[in-house]
Formats: sequence, C-alpha cells, structure tokens
Amino acid sequence: MRMRSEWVEFDTPSGLIPGYLAYGLEAPGPLPGILVMHEIWGVNEHILDVTERFARAGYVALAPDLYSPGGSRPAVLARDRVELAKHFFDSVPPEEWTTVLNDEARRAEALAGIYQSTEDQDRAGETLLQLFAGVRGDITPFVRIHAAAAGYLRGQEICSGTLGSVGWCLGGRLSARLACDDAHPQAAVIFYGSAPAGEGLASLRCPVRGFYGQDDPPVVAGLASFEASLQALGADHELRVYPDTPHAFFNDTRPSYRVGPARDAWARTLAFFAEMLEPAPLVDVADAASAA
Repeated sequence: MRMRSEWVEFDTPSGLIPGYLAYGLEAPGPLPGILVMHEIWGVNEHILDVTERFARAGYVALAPDLYSPGGSRPAVLARDRVELAKHFFDSVPPEEWTTVLNDEARRAEALAGIYQSTEDQDRAGETLLQLFAGVRGDITPFVRIHAAAAGYLRGQEICSGTLGSVGWCLGGRLSARLACDDAHPQAAVIFYGSAPAGEGLASLRCPVRGFYGQDDPPVVAGLASFEASLQALGADHELRVYPDTPHAFFNDTRPSYRVGPARDAWARTLAFFAEMLEPAPLVDVADAASAA
C-alpha cells in the first residue's frame, strides 16, 4: 500500500505539539481515526511502526509526541538519551524496577554495571528520573494534549470523525483517561496501563478493551478493582490477562516481547476498532446467492 506519513503540529494547552500522522493513499474516502499514545519512551521507532500498521489497516493514525512542547524536546529527553534509559530498564529485572527508581545508591550501582562511561551513567540516570517524574506526577496535561490531538484528527479531511484510542503503559493509562474526557473516543484500548481508579472513571463514555501480562504485579494488582468499577457502570469492556507474560509484551524491539500474546492482542484490537468505528455492511448469504 502506498502511504502518506509526515510530522504535523497542532495547538494544545501546552503549546504546539508535533505528531506523526499516517494514512494509506489508496483509501477512497474519509477514514476512521486512531490516536496512538506512546509508552514512557516517547514517539520512537516502535511507535512510528505501530502508527503505520494502523494506517495499513485502513485508518488515519496520529501519534502525538508528549515530550516536545513547542516543537522540540528538552536535552534531557533527547531521543538518544531516552534510548539509553530504555536500555537500562531492559537490562534490569522487572522485580528491581521500583528499587532502582527509588534507591539512589542501588540505581548508581546498577547504572555502573551497565554503562562503562560515567557520562553515560549520569545521562541515563538523569533521563530516567525525568521520565518517571512525569509518570508519577499529575498526567492531566498529557490528557489535555491528547484531547487536543483528538480534535485535530477529527478535523482532518481524510478523517471520518469517528475515533479510537490505543496506548501502551503510560499511553494505556492515558487511553483510559481520555475515554472519560469530553473529547472521548468511540472506542478505547489499553495495553498494560495502570487502572484509572479514582480518575473520573464514572464519566466513562465508550467501550474499553484491555490487554495485560500476568507477570506485571504493579499493573495487574489494580485490575480486579478496575473491572468491578466497569461492571458497576455497565460498561462494554473486556480485560484479558496473559499468563507467563511480562510488562511491555507488545513491544517487538524489547526483550519483554512475547509473540503469542502480542499477536492475539493485535488481532483483537483491530477487530474491536473495526466493529466499533466503522462496521462493514454485510449481505445475507441467501440474498447474495439469489442475486448472483
């Protein structure tokens, strides 16, 4: 498929924000939109690839870059430095993540065991703390950015106006939050994002699907309460937990990738969006045969 992909900018309460926009050129008319919400690592090669996968599946997809207010990233969140920090997390066992984030001495020890140069140790450590400070703080500004992105995407001539959201980790949490916002999508998908209990869930406005790995204790610990809240609301939802599966199982650029759960979750995500955003009309089999 021939495809158009480009970086665009749109206005938000945080200033101009860049986003990666992609859609197929063979489409005969307006397409449903997909808002792609990145992991804590920002819009990187994996998120660009996923955005293009949605474009090839028949959507116009937009991935806002939360770390570039005003159009440029601060030095501490430069892409090469974020990659350093991601490599660090990929090298530390998941059960130690909380410790290395909270314990300065343990973090310094772990950084020294991974990077030979003190410069890389300092750069990775500083970026790591900056990234997680944003996650642990108030993410409402990130929600507002995505609400503005939803308005921008819906306003594009190539977009039909119907919209789905999907996010991973931080982005999964944001996908759930946006589903409770005035700018809500028509369908929301959460990949291993923290459950949004206490974050306005009562105003949920669309069907939800969630995909999680069982070997992700900080996230799955909140799922029972999340599902109970969804059931109490009478919300259209399904939360799937894959056994023997870690956090970030969908990201095929990381050691955490698990092909079986990733394949299943991807197929279900596409089926969900196809059903909710623009269901294809069908002809009864008997009617089709009689007209042949």
